[in-house]
Amino acid sequence: MNFALVSVILALIWVVITANTSELNLLLGWLIALAALWLVRDQIITPRFFQKMRWVLALIFLFFFELGHSAIKVAILVITPNMKKHLKPGIIAFPLSVKSDIEITLLANLITLTPGTLSVDVSKDHKILYIHALSADNKEELINSIAQGFEKKIMKVFS
Repeated sequence: MNFALVSVILALIWVVITANTSELNLLLGWLIALAALWLVRDQIITPRFFQKMRWVLALIFLFFFELGHSAIKVAILVITPNMKKHLKPGIIAFPLSVKSDIEITLLANLITLTPGTLSVDVSKDHKILYIHALSADNKEELINSIAQGFEKKIMKVFS
């Protein structure tokens, strides 16, 4: 659909919603529709939209994969005899590459929803995310896993 047709449809919806069928109201609805379409012109279905949807689906797939993988690891840890011997909990400082509040919030929530990890706090300068992990014996591996997984995909989605 092109912008002209969409603007006319939105103008007609405006007329229906306002219950005023005057020509002046139709013109006002059409001008508002044009302004709204101009504001969102880059977000309406474009090749970039499909690219972003690919990254969103990749992030969703990664989350469900990590959810299942982590759930199995935690379940094995829980049923292991002498569980305390195998627990190596700790808090790690994860250096953030994502910058915006929504990216940091999404990353923190994905980490928290994954069994075995919990986002604890974000530094005041928004450069470090503190994460509690049940198995924090190899901190560099955990940091690299998050950076190359969730954080990389989030950056692609919001770029």
